Amino acid sequence: LHIRALEALGARITVEHGFIKASAGRLQGAHVCFETVSVGATENLLMAASLARGTTVIDNAAREPEIVDLADCLVAMGADIEGAGSPRIVVRGVERLHGARHDVVADRIEAGTFLVAGAITSGRVTVTHARPDTMDAVLERLAAAGAEVAVDGDRICVDMRGRRPRAVDITTRPHPGFPTDMQAQFMALDCIAEGVATIDETIFENRFMHVNELMRLGADIHIDGNRARVTGVERLSGAPVMATDLRASASLVLAGLVAEGETVIDRIYHLDRGYEHIERKLSGLGARIRRID
Repeated sequence: LHIRALEALGARITVEHGFIKASAGRLQGAHVCFETVSVGATENLLMAASLARGTTVIDNAAREPEIVDLADCLVAMGADIEGAGSPRIVVRGVERLHGARHDVVADRIEAGTFLVAGAITSGRVTVTHARPDTMDAVLERLAAAGAEVAVDGDRICVDMRGRRPRAVDITTRPHPGFPTDMQAQFMALDCIAEGVATIDETIFENRFMHVNELMRLGADIHIDGNRARVTGVERLSGAPVMATDLRASASLVLAGLVAEGETVIDRIYHLDRGYEHIERKLSGLGARIRRID
């Protein structure tokens, strides 16, 4: 998707032995219709089209808050963009961009991960400097799990009041649906929840890499294609596990918080791509967690 979109604007791209080689003069505006919605490809095309000659129309564009945020930043730098946050974005290329000041939108996935940490431990967590308006699907599922969810401006509080979470079904969708980047964290929650949950992953293939690792902790999960059936168990047991990607790493940390004994998570360099000092923040909430060299 990324390559074809940039090629439509006139870039010359080859893939050789696992390396992508690209070259171009000034790019030319074009009409690009994505066959599937992609946040990253939409972002790449937005940036490229901002300085291309002429007008670029992006159809079936991603609608995530991060797309709107990037467009706001580019507009502050002098870009001419309309329609960000809708399925069609129109970009009229300009000669140059200039410096600007922009406050990056709050990370809704990081915020959601800490809220799930509160729910999975039957505890209470408040996240601050958040954007609740970008998290409707996640907050609705937390409420369905039995959490008391309170929003006050940029603060979100989840309180389980010591109760065991209820199992919640999840189907990942492009925004404003349930985000695929929260699927693994909710699977961890369902592992210890009361009841049986069905999780359908419709965005990415191979997004169940964390399942085998959760099962090492004692989770009861059955996979059928892009669907996982999770039967909640009373308790998990600590074990050595291995992270396979960013959100899988987060799900293993969450599961480790409630597993009896010690859980050691290897290859956490994935985790650091999306969370800054997660062990310090969780320690501040009372978790017994530390990073091992």
